[in-house]
Amino acid sequence: MNILNLESYYTHIKLVGLIAIVISAVAWSTDLTGLVYVCPYCRVQRSVIGILGLLLVSPFIHHWVGKYIALVVGFFGATVGANQHFMGWKKISAGTFEFKDNLLIDPFILSGFSLTGIIGLTFLAVTFREMN
Repeated sequence: MNILNLESYYTHIKLVGLIAIVISAVAWSTDLTGLVYVCPYCRVQRSVIGILGLLLVSPFIHHWVGKYIALVVGFFGATVGANQHFMGWKKISAGTFEFKDNLLIDPFILSGFSLTGIIGLTFLAVTFREMN
């Protein structure tokens, strides 16, 4: 799989969806086991990643309604992710920004990755066409 070729993602769209579901499940497990602090922004983003993954593995993604649901859910998740990420930029501008001691749970870094992933998953869902 050539990661720089968009057709590779279309060809392996179910694999991409499964990876998104696994990422969502792992993120939720860290929340539910208390390894990370309770964060409503993070919960929305991890849920949206899972929902988009479910849409990508389902045959529903071929229908315009599935694409529309992906667009609405993805836009909501991206908005939440952008808001959380912007709060970090706001702290940078104020001179009060600090990374968490554990970078693996830093909200600024995680929201940036989440925002990137949600937009990518939404793009795949909306532009996916069955290839012959």
